[in-house]
Amino acid sequence: MGVCIQICAQTLPNGMVVFFRNISGLVFLSPILIRGGFSVLRTDHLKQHLFRGVAGLSSMYCFFYAISHMPLADAVLLNYTLPLFIPVVESLWLGESFPLRLTAPLGLGFLGVVIVLQPGQGIITAAALLALLAGLLSAVAQTGVRQLTKTEPTVRIVIYFALMGTCLSALSLPFVWVTPAPAIWLVIVALGFSATSGQLFMTKAYSFAPASQFGGFVYTGVIFAA
Repeated sequence: MGVCIQICAQTLPNGMVVFFRNISGLVFLSPILIRGGFSVLRTDHLKQHLFRGVAGLSSMYCFFYAISHMPLADAVLLNYTLPLFIPVVESLWLGESFPLRLTAPLGLGFLGVVIVLQPGQGIITAAALLALLAGLLSAVAQTGVRQLTKTEPTVRIVIYFALMGTCLSALSLPFVWVTPAPAIWLVIVALGFSATSGQLFMTKAYSFAPASQFGGFVYTGVIFAA
């Protein structure tokens, strides 16, 4: 997904890349939506879906901007601070007890963030800070996903996010539209497929255990990005 974003960002503005990521994902999910009809969307937790959607979309805008303005591995690494933020968000939002055994690992993790940002070198960039903000917003969104998995099926959670992301990101299109080159459409398809597949797997994972127990596994993404 990250590589596709970098390719698209060479010729398309950030707002369009975010829109295409969402609408292409919605296209891949449309067979499920068509087959299931409105029953797929029937929910008693619309507010929770909306909150998760806004947090996730905001994270996406920040992360995509960072990907297009810094090395992919660095952007992914800063965005993947979300496992560091998740225990804090869960504690503040859900009232869950903060595991004291995580204090040292989290402290070490945030120290690593400082090393990556290199504040003493005076090279902290807007892209790096937005990547870090994306990690925090993603932690909020993923905690919301965990709450939703208690009552909602995986597919419904992902479809609602795709619908909200598409509608909200479309609002900026009249102001930023640039017609994509023909070859870019193939990249957009790959972007939607990889992003939607990853999101389905991640959402399903949150239904099995608290995010803080497996959040560290997302760091394999840094290896793949590099």
